[in-house]
Amino acid sequence: AALAVYPGKALINSTTAEEKMMEQVLPLAKQYGAAVIGVITDDKGIPATPKDRLHVAEKLIKRAGDYGLPAEDIIIDPLALTVSADHRQALITLDSIELIRKELGVNMNLGASNVSFGLPDRKIINVAYLALAISRGLTVAITDPTVPEIQTTLLACDLLMGRDEFSSRWIKAFRAREKAKALMQ
Repeated sequence: AALAVYPGKALINSTTAEEKMMEQVLPLAKQYGAAVIGVITDDKGIPATPKDRLHVAEKLIKRAGDYGLPAEDIIIDPLALTVSADHRQALITLDSIELIRKELGVNMNLGASNVSFGLPDRKIINVAYLALAISRGLTVAITDPTVPEIQTTLLACDLLMGRDEFSSRWIKAFRAREKAKALMQ
């Protein structure tokens, strides 16, 4: 019902590569011209390796194409799982981001704070993970953009990856932070 009245291009959150889910969500996306977050799970569960996650991403992109959806309308979420349960999970997801981006060239989404669930000082972990994910090809993050450390990290990533010509956004943000500090004194 919301898709029928939504102004502009909607983003459906989400489908998995499970057959039943794709059969429900992908036709709706096509009918309403929506984009879709494609979560890397299928009928077998969460793939354990980056290569297996790539295969699930390929399945999602192919099935979306079968429904007439272009690859740029599918935003792949390779799943950020908590490192407190398995210390390898962050690296598996980072390697998955890099591999999927290299092989498929699609946009990548990540619930960045999932990685730190159950740990102290989550903000520090989340900011570091976000920066690492961006360096691997992350294009979309589900995170709180009002957190100053996240804002600054995103600006720094853009600067260091050549996306901030003449450092203009970095300098503008620095001046705004300095002005805010002066007003607080």
